Amino acid sequence: MAVEAFAGRYRLIDLIGTGGMGSVWRAWDLRREAYVAAKVLGQHDAATLLRFVREQSLRIQHPHVVAPHGWAADDDKVVFAMDLVRGGSVATLLGDHGPLPASYVAVLLDQVLHGLSAVHAAGIVHRDLKPANLLLDATGTGRPHLRVSDFGIAGLLDEPRMTRHSTVLGTPGYIAPEQLAGADPDPRQDLYTVGAVAAELLTGTRPETNGDLPAPIQSTNGNSVAGGNSMAGGNSMAKSDSAQDGSAQGGSAAAAASGADGRLWELIRMLTAPTPTGRPDSAAEAGRLLAETGALPPPHATPWADQPDPPEVFDQLPALPPTWTPTGPATTRPAPTPRRTSEQLAARPSTSSDATPPPAHQRPGSARTSEAVRGRPHASSDVTSSPLHHLTGSPLTSEEVRGRPHAPSDVSPATPPAPDGARRGLVVAAVGSFVGAAGLLASAAWLLLR
Repeated sequence: MAVEAFAGRYRLIDLIGTGGMGSVWRAWDLRREAYVAAKVLGQHDAATLLRFVREQSLRIQHPHVVAPHGWAADDDKVVFAMDLVRGGSVATLLGDHGPLPASYVAVLLDQVLHGLSAVHAAGIVHRDLKPANLLLDATGTGRPHLRVSDFGIAGLLDEPRMTRHSTVLGTPGYIAPEQLAGADPDPRQDLYTVGAVAAELLTGTRPETNGDLPAPIQSTNGNSVAGGNSMAGGNSMAKSDSAQDGSAQGGSAAAAASGADGRLWELIRMLTAPTPTGRPDSAAEAGRLLAETGALPPPHATPWADQPDPPEVFDQLPALPPTWTPTGPATTRPAPTPRRTSEQLAARPSTSSDATPPPAHQRPGSARTSEAVRGRPHASSDVTSSPLHHLTGSPLTSEEVRGRPHAPSDVSPATPPAPDGARRGLVVAAVGSFVGAAGLLASAAWLLLR
């Protein structure tokens, strides 16, 4: 059964997710002739619709950003479409694997910062970065490919705000202190969230709603893992890592601050500084500092693949319904009948149904048949002239032909042709007549001239 196209363009196939502003469907874009992710907004108020329209208006073309590329409206529903990402989110990966290797986290952070550079350059602050909004392509155990998504509460720089100061937008635990206090959008608020996400990826522990971030401790095998302590406020060590902070959590972080992993944690502390001025000035600057930590592996390198249980990003989308294929809707046209080759025709036995039909002058209803001219019966003439054949369209079998009497023919039999000897006599007579006539003409001419 064909699926009706939403607004004449998008065929919604199956539900793949839900969010705060609507549901996300796998859909077929009739204009692009490709699968897309369609975000559908149902019943809504004016403010929600305005955010929805603002999100679909974003046109950021970047390999690490998922932005809408089309939209449609029908009655009380609005939909906009974006690229379909099959590997789920970083939250899915974290739930499947647990804490991720530092080199793997460094690659994810590098891609997030590259995507944010393009977002901030467009004058947009995301304001809701979290593992669930960082989508992944299905790359298996290879190098991950991350894409920033969900700009539903994004803020525009130097634009009027759509919410009252008493309204806080974002996810508790990932919100910068000044954003929690109601400050205007600032790109450095996204950098704070990046640091909070990085701490969660390394430890597997979600940040506390009060802003406390998980801190690393040194395990027996030298890896940094989550501990019971936390970096109080998420930023108490961001401005200073001097010995005057003698707390237990500070000592735990210092114990882990060795080598590339330790430098990566130092960058996280800088990103989660309590004030914007203590953080890097931009996403590009944060990316440069990340490269200086030494935690980021060279391009195309996958050092985590050698571990016993490497992170693996699976294809998270369910199987397509039976009426859909990887290339689009399934066609209902029957498959063409294959033609027989000359070898097949020569190899199969000949039957009466395969015989070549007789010429038109030999078919039933003609004035006379060749058998009638020759004056001798033939079985095939009985088959073709049978009334049963005209009713059923199928010839009689040879047994039926032999077992029934011949019906009288409605066609008057023709006079049999003369034998060959008679024909020769007629020719001789004709020649003789011609010679005699010539002689008579010669005699008449002689008499006249005389």
